[in-house]
Amino acid sequence: MTALILLLAYLLGSIPFGLLVGKIGYGIDIREHGSGNLGGTNTFRVLGAKAGTIVIVGDMLKGTLAASLPMLFSVPVHPLLAGAVAVVGHMYPVFAKFRGGKAVATSGGVMLFYSPLFFLSLIAVFLVVLAVSRYVSLSSMAAALYAVVYTVFFTDDIPLTVAVLLLASFIFYRHRANIQRILNKTEPKVKWPGKRS
Repeated sequence: MTALILLLAYLLGSIPFGLLVGKIGYGIDIREHGSGNLGGTNTFRVLGAKAGTIVIVGDMLKGTLAASLPMLFSVPVHPLLAGAVAVVGHMYPVFAKFRGGKAVATSGGVMLFYSPLFFLSLIAVFLVVLAVSRYVSLSSMAAALYAVVYTVFFTDDIPLTVAVLLLASFIFYRHRANIQRILNKTEPKVKWPGKRS
């Protein structure tokens, strides 16, 4: 049952909402547009707010559902392990030729299940950095860094600390091209309504 739960978590994580929304709703492969990423940010930029919101919510909830599988099936698997496997599925989805997203929304969904208050603090950090910098990628990495600092220095939840370190490493690794673009000042910024780009 443990192996089955982890396999199911991976398959849940592999559901490519960006690809599905693009192809079903708009007749395009989102990977062939914008940054080529399957995540919500690229969907926002290419297809608009409605499509982007659907993708972000879908990517987040698959992490939440994956983390809840051990409880739903009464299997002695730590929810953070199941959640981390779903994040791997999101990054390397079997249903999308292993070309997936950047781990942010699905990691957030895992935290939403495990610690809703911690999740809200992550959202707060993300939004504050986004408001100041207008970089989605920088905001995502800032939230990941906050999560590491908080869990390492202010909690005694060892499984949470290990999971956060792992997920944060995923996020930074998947954003390595964004880091270079930020340094080169070529990273796209969020365009606020009513303001010039």
